[in-house]
Amino acid sequence: MRLQSVAVLGGGPGGLYAARLLKLAHPDATVRVYEQGVPEKTFGFGVAVAGRTQRNLEEADAASQADIIAAGRPHDMRMLVGGQVARVHNGPLIGIARTELLAVLTRHARAAGVELHHGRRYRLDEVDDADLVVVADGVNSRTRTEHAADFGAHVDVADGLYLWAGADFALDTAIFAPVTTAHGTFVTHAYPYASDRSTFLIETDEATWRAAGFDVTTEATGPDVSDTTALAYLEKAFTEHLDGHRLIGNRTRWLRFRTVHCERWTRGNAVLLGDAAHTAHYSVGSGTKLAMEDAIALRDAIAEASDLPTALARYEHERRPQVQRIQELARRSMLWWDSFPRRTHLPVDQLMVAYMTRTGNVGLQRFAATNPDIVRRGLAQFADADPAHVPVEGVVDWVLGRPLTHGDRRWTGRVLPAGDRDRLTAALPEDPAPPPPGADLARVVVTLDDPWDAAADALVKKLHDLTLGGWAGFWLTGSADRHHLLTRLDLGERLRAETAGLVVVDGPSSSLDDLAAGLAAARTDLVCPISTADRRTHEEVLR
Repeated sequence: MRLQSVAVLGGGPGGLYAARLLKLAHPDATVRVYEQGVPEKTFGFGVAVAGRTQRNLEEADAASQADIIAAGRPHDMRMLVGGQVARVHNGPLIGIARTELLAVLTRHARAAGVELHHGRRYRLDEVDDADLVVVADGVNSRTRTEHAADFGAHVDVADGLYLWAGADFALDTAIFAPVTTAHGTFVTHAYPYASDRSTFLIETDEATWRAAGFDVTTEATGPDVSDTTALAYLEKAFTEHLDGHRLIGNRTRWLRFRTVHCERWTRGNAVLLGDAAHTAHYSVGSGTKLAMEDAIALRDAIAEASDLPTALARYEHERRPQVQRIQELARRSMLWWDSFPRRTHLPVDQLMVAYMTRTGNVGLQRFAATNPDIVRRGLAQFADADPAHVPVEGVVDWVLGRPLTHGDRRWTGRVLPAGDRDRLTAALPEDPAPPPPGADLARVVVTLDDPWDAAADALVKKLHDLTLGGWAGFWLTGSADRHHLLTRLDLGERLRAETAGLVVVDGPSSSLDDLAAGLAAARTDLVCPISTADRRTHEEVLR
């Protein structure tokens, strides 16, 4: 189909990129971008662009991508915990100033013939003469808010708090580093994005935030100014990592991450794009990525359809599963970072293995292929072995074959046969009671979605009490769905840290990489891969 006119509400990366792509695809169309802000007052620090996103942008629009790469700053990543350092090679990952990214995209949008209008926020009914309205007005989308019922919009608000700041120097690498103060632990995710600038994103839990008095300073900070009290405090807390430099604020205030969900992305001829439609936690660096890849998908759907309703339906049908996958990865990453201070006792290389495998997106073997030295050291720390004896190939089998001693019990490997579940376990009792003879592992059918919420707290407390009554540990079972397996492993990590019990996690034999990563990252002690042949019996147990 051919478009005659396009209105884009929002001049962020997603809106500008969509405008350029649509203008290039429909050169005779009038394409206008309406942005409420003005360029000289643009705020923000750095944006991270990963290798896969760069490849997608290269394929979609090589000219824009070349300028983004030229303006970006590549960097590796270090984790700094307790005086220990683990460095990961990030390949083509770059940081770029948000202002520079917008300048690149603005220049290319204008070169394509896009009209840009700044300084006023437009509503849907003010651009109803356009064939297509692309709504890219961000996480605070006025359009989505005003038409929330039409879009089926809802927002989940996280418990933890974070703020964005900058620093007036360039770090050598990205860093992940916790700092413990008199009030609690703060963690920074920081990375360079220019020759003289770095982003410092700092997060903490609510108890620490309140203990430091930031509930008061947040309340007193206006929307267009920065929380200078928090910046001064954090500048002192992270002085080692700032190397004598200062933190820079830009509308910097404590926030709770908001995950935006919409049941529908379209309303008539209007379509949501980027943060207006969906958000994903910053720890997977996907906000800009999702918005720009949305723009590519929208252009392609329009090119392949005969009319606009078909195009918008195709865009949503094909794009939504990809977005939902990223949102689930981001949710898991957020839960991992919210609980990060609980695992800083791990040796740093093993902690890096735990970090890289936290969402299930990167498996042990894939990580070993890109960073073999880190994986060797991390697995050696897991197994109390010499790193020289850890292979780079076949790491999953190597992990599963490590011996374990727990109390007076010893296993020659970490894999238990499915038959051991019936032999070694008993059903979880409603009230504390001693285990039956020979079956001292409580069989726990895990139905939780969040291993750190109040329901999980109550379950962990109950299981802890069982160990005080003579139970040796827990066999965590449940749905074969990968989502539920990863949640069992996360719950297993809590149980290993907060009880003295042995933890066994079962899962489908097709998920050996997940099970091995759970072992290496201290999320479980033993695993039980369940074959398809054993699945029927397993499901009967669950019922």
